[in-house]
This record gives sequence, C-alpha cells and structure tokens, in this order.
Amino acid sequence: MSILYSFQPIVDNHTKILILGSMPGQASLAANQYYAHPRNAFWPIMAQLLQFNPDISYAEKITALKSSQIALWDVLRSCHRIGSLDSSIEADTQTINDFQSFFPKHREITHVFFNGGKAEVCFKRHVLPKNNLDSLRFTRLPSTSPANAQLSFEDKYKIWHEMIHSALEFGNPSPIRLHKGT
Repeated sequence: MSILYSFQPIVDNHTKILILGSMPGQASLAANQYYAHPRNAFWPIMAQLLQFNPDISYAEKITALKSSQIALWDVLRSCHRIGSLDSSIEADTQTINDFQSFFPKHREITHVFFNGGKAEVCFKRHVLPKNNLDSLRFTRLPSTSPANAQLSFEDKYKIWHEMIHSALEFGNPSPIRLHKGT
C-alpha cells in the first residue's frame, strides 16, 4: 500500500486566513504544488479575488497569497487513496497535520476556511477536540475541485469572494453552510 503525504504549509507571520484542503490530488502531488490540476478552480478564483494574472508562476501565486495574509495547508498529513477523490481516502489510514504546534506559532490567524466538506469533517473530528480554537471563525466553502460540478465557476467564485473578502476587509464573515456537492 502506497501512503500519500501532503505538503508543508504555505504561511508567514502575518497570516490572518488559513485555507485548508483535505489532501492534494494526484496532479498536485506530481507537480509538488497546491491545486495543480488544470481544471481546479482554486487559482482562477484567487487570481480574480486578489487581482493577479492567473498565468503567473506558482512562486508568484504563493507570494500573492502571502501578501494578502492567506495561508494554505491540508488537514491530512498522510493517507492511502486510489486516485484523487476525497471519497477514496481510506479513513483508517488518515494521519492529521500538527495543528497543536501550528496555531500557537500563527496567532494572527482569525479565520479558517475549508475547501470542501472532507477538509471540514476531518478537521472537526480530529483537530477541534484536541485544540482550544474558540477564537477562530470556521467556514466551509464549496470545493474548487473539478469533481464538484454542481456549482458553476461563477457560483463558486461568488461564494469564495464574499467570504474571503469579508475576512480580509471586515474581519468578521458570517459563516455559511452549503449543501450537497460542496
């Protein structure tokens, strides 16, 4: 059985927002880049939201995130999964990233956004019970994965824009709960 491992967090000392996925897909793991699948909407959404050219290099995209006080990471440190779908992650093989060390080092974080339901479920099940995170706001956003075809790009962008913009500009977004397909 081959175990998959996630990436190190992309974060700096000024981060206010943490966006959490579950585990990078095959294209991302092969490229060693977050959200590398060409049909994943994450980078196009961030490009519009943060007003950068979507064709810039990966390093420039990371710089744009950091300069906007946004961090990326995944809830899972490792797991076994055939393919890229979250539904294929074998529950008994999941290990969780070290949030007990992460949050004390990054006390400026005020908002955690989940890129889809699997990240939220894993975080609430495995991270919240072991950490005092009462000061943080948690919101699930629709998955940017191409597998989430129930929402159009425009619908995903609208929701992401509303919530991330609120956190960046006003510091207090109203959490939303989305239904199937998120």
